[in-house]
Amino acid sequence: MTIITRITPLGDGFGDRPTTTVVLAISVDGKIADFRHTAARFSSATDTAHLEQQIAHADGVMFGAATLRAYGTTLRITNPALLEQRERAGKPSQPVHIVCSRSATLDPDLPFFRQAVPRWLFTSSEGSVHWQNSNQFEQICILEPPESATTEFDWNSAFHYLSTLGWKHVAVLGGGTLVASLLAAQLLDEFQITLCPLLLGGTAAPTLVAGQGFLQAIAPRLDLLSVNQIDHEVFLHYRFRREF
Repeated sequence: MTIITRITPLGDGFGDRPTTTVVLAISVDGKIADFRHTAARFSSATDTAHLEQQIAHADGVMFGAATLRAYGTTLRITNPALLEQRERAGKPSQPVHIVCSRSATLDPDLPFFRQAVPRWLFTSSEGSVHWQNSNQFEQICILEPPESATTEFDWNSAFHYLSTLGWKHVAVLGGGTLVASLLAAQLLDEFQITLCPLLLGGTAAPTLVAGQGFLQAIAPRLDLLSVNQIDHEVFLHYRFRREF
């Protein structure tokens, strides 16, 4: 039975929340997919293992509807060592996989809905109507825009809700629109970026952060924590400075 939860607005100020890490592979020119927005499968098996490791650290992973439509599936943890690690930590074998979509117009025949993972939906009141009578999602969280209306959802209240469930860490797996929305809400803490050796180009190709963008003077700044080169890929770990 699907649980319907209407997230209570926090009002002004920030509540407790999980730490949040964006985990994405990009081309050398900063694209997360080609100009047709097809699934990005240009990274290596090493990067897939890196992604699985990041997912294993998370209580939940989030991605937008466009990302789900492009791939059709999500990445499950299958590495026995990572499954054992989660068991020792008292966590379920798989984190919660959260689809974020205001309209929630998703194909119920996508392979994602047959994968053995817990599935949640973050959506609007209108979007929730499509799924309330199905069993595709274990929980549907209804979010509304904040009073400031600078982001699509009241993300601060949503992340505070996750903290009340004991969640400590969330991984964001794309796409650029979701990343931009969470960045605008000042809810991102780190980037785990894999730089892949190809050029995609094209003004229509999506980038790591979508949206209107920032002027140089007020652009968010990052501190580089680590750099690791494996073959022709570079694994970059950044942390946000809280100066914006």
